[in-house]
Amino acid sequence: MFTPILPMMEHQTHVTASDGASIATANYLGYLLGALAAGFIPPLIRSRAVLPVCLAVLVATLAAMPLTTALPLWVALRFLAGAASALVFVSTARSAQAGLRHRPRLIGWVYGGVGLGIAVTGLAVLLIHQSGTWRQAWWVAAALSAVTALFIARAPAEEAAPAAARTAPPQRPARGPLAWLAVSYFLEGVGYIVAATFLVAALSADGSPSWLGTGAWVIVGLAAFPSCVLWMALSLRIPRPLLLTVALLVQAMAVALPSVLGGTGAAVVSAVGFGGTFMAITQLSLVTGTALGTPRTVALLTAGYGLGQVAGPLVVQPVLSHGYRPALAISGGVLLAAALCAAPLMRRAADPAHA
Repeated sequence: MFTPILPMMEHQTHVTASDGASIATANYLGYLLGALAAGFIPPLIRSRAVLPVCLAVLVATLAAMPLTTALPLWVALRFLAGAASALVFVSTARSAQAGLRHRPRLIGWVYGGVGLGIAVTGLAVLLIHQSGTWRQAWWVAAALSAVTALFIARAPAEEAAPAAARTAPPQRPARGPLAWLAVSYFLEGVGYIVAATFLVAALSADGSPSWLGTGAWVIVGLAAFPSCVLWMALSLRIPRPLLLTVALLVQAMAVALPSVLGGTGAAVVSAVGFGGTFMAITQLSLVTGTALGTPRTVALLTAGYGLGQVAGPLVVQPVLSHGYRPALAISGGVLLAAALCAAPLMRRAADPAHA
């Protein structure tokens, strides 16, 4: 939600690009710690109290953002929101996987719900932007989150895994390919988060129409909604490492495009390319990692991705005084490096011994 509201906060308060990077870093640091807690403290994520408590924290932190203009308080609130978001995401994903164990193709729509949320909140901010204030935008975000929380909190509890699955012998990790994947996913975290934080602000700057940035964010969400289902359907015919490399290349070009081309057309292409890949890359990476290593591999990959999210705003902070477009160019370069690191995985997929 911070991404589409940031331009309004810049125009209506004294928030600078550097302040925005600090707030974003706090949010992603919270997400990293929440993800680590979810991965390495299983009783925490299995507790029925965690989901409603985290949903309440998430709504409360959104509603508290417009009550202050103090940067340290914003940083603290976004840190708490990030930690709560990570635990909510992991908890709901586990519930969905348990409930859809016999219909795995539907799980892609659960991940796609992130895109639907982006589209709805982006549209709300777009409407508020015409005559409203940044405070109203945060309150609307809190109200939408509260309504959504009522449905999420009623999700069924996770069922126990089948006995055969619980007693399956551990796999021996493929250390070489897993290392390439870990580096690639870390770089994806860096590149993705820079675009997710500053894409709207970049498209809203330099005399562009006021609706362009937030409108593009709505397109990001609409493209993300079906993306996991479509990419996973392709994975039935095409090796996942190849799809992962292609998705990273598409994302790299989409993110870098606004740094060299302006206008509505470039913004739409960038939004579709970015939205159509970022959740799919997450799903493809985690599925590939599970096949290469052990269940704990998912937690390790998620931690690396979260670390990349923390590092991303810090990496581009020195160039933000020159505008947001240089940051998108750096992000595109990082995502290109992520694609190059994922490419060696294709050799393993092509090896008959690992087919």
